[in-house]
Amino acid sequence: MYTTNNISKPLLLWYKNSKRCLPWRNTKDPYNIWLSETMLQQTQVKTVIPFYNRWIEQFPDFESVARAHLDSLLMIWEGLGYYNRCQNFHKAVKTIVKKYNSYLPVNIEDFKALPG
Repeated sequence: MYTTNNISKPLLLWYKNSKRCLPWRNTKDPYNIWLSETMLQQTQVKTVIPFYNRWIEQFPDFESVARAHLDSLLMIWEGLGYYNRCQNFHKAVKTIVKKYNSYLPVNIEDFKALPG
């Protein structure tokens, strides 16, 4: 039986052998990872993948999202559902670009204060 003390190695081994190839796992860019986390809320991974890829193609960074009209973002998001995620992401990205020079805030309280 596994306990919290001895589960790490088997769990990491399982992940190494069983992990899926997902586009957001090929980056360390906080923008890409945060976008994927936002899209994955209440949505299956297989559904998110094509939306994520299209989004990154059109809007590769915080600045491109901040410059975009919400309607343009919603067109890419269409079919993913829960449109308030897109609206809140857009608001939060605008704040990040303006207030944090296009970097995610490092202070957790600042991050939690972002819209959405």
